[in-house]
Amino acid sequence: MAQRLRLTGLAYGGDYNPEQWPEEVWAEDVALMREAGVNLVSLGIFSWARLEPRPGEFDFGWLDRVIELLHAGGVAVDLATPTAAPPAWFQKAHPHVRPVTADGRVLGYGARQTYCPSSPEYAQAAARITRALADRYAGHPAVVLWHVHNEYGCHVSRCYCERSAAAFRDWLRDRYKTVDVLNEAWGTSFWGQRYDSFDEIDAPREAPTAVNPAQQLDFRRFSSDALLTLYKAERDIIRAADPDVPITTNFMAGLSDHLDYWSWAREVDLVATDHYLSAERADNQIGLALSADLTRSLAGGAPWLLMEHSTSAVNWQQRNIAKRPGEMARNSLAHVARGADGVMFFQWRASRAGAEKYHSAMLPHAGTDTRLWREVVDLGARLRALAPLRGSRVRADVAIVWDWESRWALELEYRPSVELDFRERIDAYYERLWRAGVTVDFVHPGADLSGYRLVVAPSMYVTRTAWAENLRSWVRAGGTLLTSYFTGIVDENDAVHLGGYPGALRDVLGVRAEEFLPLRRGETTTLVATPRMDGAAAAPGTASRWAEDLALDGASAVLQHADGPAAGRPAVTRHAFGSGIAWYVATAPDAGTLDAVLRAALADAGVRTPSGLPDGVERVCRVDADGRDWDVVINHTASDTTVPGPEGPVSVPAGTVRVLASEPLESVGSPTDQ
Repeated sequence: MAQRLRLTGLAYGGDYNPEQWPEEVWAEDVALMREAGVNLVSLGIFSWARLEPRPGEFDFGWLDRVIELLHAGGVAVDLATPTAAPPAWFQKAHPHVRPVTADGRVLGYGARQTYCPSSPEYAQAAARITRALADRYAGHPAVVLWHVHNEYGCHVSRCYCERSAAAFRDWLRDRYKTVDVLNEAWGTSFWGQRYDSFDEIDAPREAPTAVNPAQQLDFRRFSSDALLTLYKAERDIIRAADPDVPITTNFMAGLSDHLDYWSWAREVDLVATDHYLSAERADNQIGLALSADLTRSLAGGAPWLLMEHSTSAVNWQQRNIAKRPGEMARNSLAHVARGADGVMFFQWRASRAGAEKYHSAMLPHAGTDTRLWREVVDLGARLRALAPLRGSRVRADVAIVWDWESRWALELEYRPSVELDFRERIDAYYERLWRAGVTVDFVHPGADLSGYRLVVAPSMYVTRTAWAENLRSWVRAGGTLLTSYFTGIVDENDAVHLGGYPGALRDVLGVRAEEFLPLRRGETTTLVATPRMDGAAAAPGTASRWAEDLALDGASAVLQHADGPAAGRPAVTRHAFGSGIAWYVATAPDAGTLDAVLRAALADAGVRTPSGLPDGVERVCRVDADGRDWDVVINHTASDTTVPGPEGPVSVPAGTVRVLASEPLESVGSPTDQ
């Protein structure tokens, strides 16, 4: 269950790494934090070598002094376990703990996350430093949140060493119980891969050609679970010592595909995530919104914490584009609009040395006489004024199915087209909904769907029988479903659902395909309406990437291919199933056509799209426990605009943010504009 931080308003701050600076700088840091309105910092994330300079010898004096300075200055602490960066003495004592890649390369020391997740030596050392921290700081009034590790799986998500292979075999024994069951699940009769015992199974290392896809999929599951086991071990040590303070770790929702965050989200007290813009993408605010919506969904709709983002440029993209005036506030308030109860950065003070010295910070290299610092101070004041939003929630009538297993399996070798890409289809559908002003949740395919009118499944390649039945029963009861191609195709073992495509969802969609007809690179087909697109314009469009030899089995054709390998075959269909409607988009339509299809499905579902919202202007509503609405309107364009407000049109100047409350704005404080 989500827990709230012991703060009076929205959280504001960032990673604080005082060990990088002389002690005389610390007091200045706290004074500047007060000026900026900082009320929370993440502390100790990479300080293992400083806290435990030799095995079993601890130095907490410096950390004691930092925490007391922060506490006296009114800054709360998110205290981290430093286990993402094992110290040099650990690496020297246990060189075999270094992770191994699929092609057998042993990774060296000198970065971070240089450990095998299945190493007992690492687990023991991590438990020791965690226990020492928990015993010392449990109950400290400054510590309002515990932060386990940092960005699990960011750099080493899978290790292929012998210890990992042995742990994988143990995981398989627990999952399948007998090797005969495993052979059936993995389809090992193909290519003569049958096993007589679990001891014969290896990690899916680099091989002469594609390794068994079911084996690869299970190794991804195992690797996510192995890291989760490490998190839970540290969490449980902390909880035993400090049961009343929430515990979390920072996800990378929307950025990383290595962990099954649906499983992880059940194990944290407060969902937190990191997000960094794809700086060169002109419409990167859409990717930001997706990450925020996904994080809120992982939290079950509860408020969450933005643990890291950047004040300006990052240091690790090919071109680290600096944010322009007002962009940091727009980014920050967009996360708040979509449910965040706090805005944090990496990091407080820009580093002078190390791999991330060119990563922006709240306090830049140029100091306080800078535009960036003034914007940091202004954002702190803005967030204080928006304190009443704390605890309010975002509501959505539309959901997008998101499944990490589908992502893992879809992107393995030997698929019908190299253009089958999990995120490409998710992003295509999400963008059109974002531009239509529709707020969405993301859902696991087995989740309760009863609260949604429209569910979109753009990339649900893996479809367990129970998941198919979940969608089937929901549509039968009156829901509207829209799916895209290569959905419903395989079970949890990457084995094809027989009888024709789209496999497990044929009856719901009312169609059946005998063969996939992927298009050549750059090839397009013409789409024509037959006879009309319900509720939408019937202008011809185009499609790319994909087509199918699709036949109707109860559904009606809405669009069909006029040319190409599927000429005359349906491209978009609509099927009345029980009390609901199921749409199937068996190709990749151009943006305008996809927009029209989505609007028709929204109309079927009875979902109204907002009026008077210009393209590039984002509007999201948070609702508090008393039923008050807080609309956050963000103008991402270079032009001034107006939007409907509670008492008439409201001006939203170019690049600014307005908060429209269902009661006078004075009651939430000012300023509310950016």
